[in-house]
Amino acid sequence: MAEEPAPDSFVWRDAGRTIVFRRNALEQAPRLLGEHGFEPFDLLVTARALAAAADLAASASAVHVVGPGQVPDLAATLVGTTTSPFLVALGGGRPIDVAKAVAAVTGATVAAIPTTMSGAEMTGIHRLPAGAESRASGLVRPSLVIADPEAMTGQPEPALRASSMNALAHGADSLYTPFANPVSEMTALRGAALIAGALDQDREQRDPAPLAFGSLLCGYAIDSGMFGLHHVICQTLVRVCGGSHAETNAAILPRALAFLAARAPERFAGFAAAIGTDLDGIEARVLRLGGEPAGLGAIGADRAKLEPALEAMLTRSELAFTPLGPPSRAELAELIENAW
Repeated sequence: MAEEPAPDSFVWRDAGRTIVFRRNALEQAPRLLGEHGFEPFDLLVTARALAAAADLAASASAVHVVGPGQVPDLAATLVGTTTSPFLVALGGGRPIDVAKAVAAVTGATVAAIPTTMSGAEMTGIHRLPAGAESRASGLVRPSLVIADPEAMTGQPEPALRASSMNALAHGADSLYTPFANPVSEMTALRGAALIAGALDQDREQRDPAPLAFGSLLCGYAIDSGMFGLHHVICQTLVRVCGGSHAETNAAILPRALAFLAARAPERFAGFAAAIGTDLDGIEARVLRLGGEPAGLGAIGADRAKLEPALEAMLTRSELAFTPLGPPSRAELAELIENAW
């Protein structure tokens, strides 16, 4: 485990992007947005996040509540509806990815204020608005991130642990791709250690800063190193079979890590040590960190759609990043069955 404490606040400038990390940053968001030139702006927000952000909503030119659904469909309804040159996304991965998708077509600049550990605020990884893919000029990474540790870790404990497994998966999946590099590895391992160390503490004693900082670092890692097997499985299951994104990550990650560690122990020995275990104990350790997550069937995944989901996974180019080559259909089916 890393012993160095997480910082309470910092400003991180990186390749045209600024990350402001501080306690009470959500309360300060209207001022921080103004200081970074985000005027005027449209606010994209979930209903849950909106309830705690009256001042931010009041300072927006327009407020768009992002409900449940797939990012391409949600973004398609907002292309042509958002009118400001700046988009501010407040919430989890869905509203942030919707803002990025809309901006890919409209050319708007995006700020992200995360309220979960989705990591979407740190990446240029997202889908595009349905029907407008040809109009996109490229993928979008938020140019401003306002990261409030309390806001990022404020979910109820089961949901927070599921979101934390999503963040941990970002670090893990970035370790073995052709784009993995010393910087992405360093941030992945540091982020994983912070997340694991925080989750070992009872909620009442837990400092939110290490957990939130670990999420940012793992998000940075996957944006740099990209992803492979775990995210191919989870993204496809959610799109085809349904279920919650974070809870799907929590169910799949222990099994995906056991599979990957067996194929590439040299890539995962450091990760296992970072989360406080060894290669043999990696599956059990991640299950504990995730709070013994529910299986896929219990979170609403539709088993009747598993066959088309497997077919879709096998077409994904990122599957080729798997150590020792892409898994077979039977290996994918067994891994998913173990998480059902």
